[in-house]
Amino acid sequence: MNSRLLFQELTREEARACASRTLMVFPVGSTEQHGPHLPVGTDSFVVEHVARAAAAEAGAEIPVLVAPTLAFGCSQHHLPFGGTMSLNTETYYRVVSGLVESLITSGFRRIFILNGHGGNQELIQLAVKDLALKYPSCLAAATYWILAWDDLIAHNAHLMGRLPGHAGAFETSAVMSLRPDLVREPRPHREVATTSTPQSFYSPYRAESHGYWQSINGFTDSPDRADAKCGQKYLAAVVSSVAKKLVEFYRSTQATMPE
Repeated sequence: MNSRLLFQELTREEARACASRTLMVFPVGSTEQHGPHLPVGTDSFVVEHVARAAAAEAGAEIPVLVAPTLAFGCSQHHLPFGGTMSLNTETYYRVVSGLVESLITSGFRRIFILNGHGGNQELIQLAVKDLALKYPSCLAAATYWILAWDDLIAHNAHLMGRLPGHAGAFETSAVMSLRPDLVREPRPHREVATTSTPQSFYSPYRAESHGYWQSINGFTDSPDRADAKCGQKYLAAVVSSVAKKLVEFYRSTQATMPE
């Protein structure tokens, strides 16, 4: 098993030698406005932390590498606020597909796209669906808070505000635990319901309303309810849950993609 965790630290010979037996974790985030109090790199910072920590944990059981984080996502809905670098839906799909295709061409056959931005979710799923039809590979795509939903509920993350929300109490807690120096004070306050449903993240339907994000000033619930210790607890739960899913996915591929 390769002793290094990060793909970008390998030589071409090392990458080629381990590719066929290794699970590649590809974190994808965004660069977008996160209210008046959080950095625009929030999604990328958090998903990179989760991917690396979860891969390190999973690495005790399976061979795993972490690709460089794609720090740009599909964030067109945040453009009116500024502080956003976005790819449109078609471009984002092509970028993700091209990067995963290049990993497959380099010999990797097990690839897991780990997402940290809601606007990317459907597109990464379409990318792996299409690429798995084209190439002999085992591909997966998922968003970290959906993978860890049950564990987050068990840790009462839904009681703080909307889960996961956007630049609300949950994400603010996460950044406070990782990079407290990047959280600006005072954090906004909003009089809203203080809990969200513990049921599945998925809704029976998806609704989109023009101007919605402007109507809530680009952030959900009440960020001033965030807490760094809660953020540490939530992230630890996420990392543990994601690590288990990575191992589960790898083992599920062994019959069709043996080493």
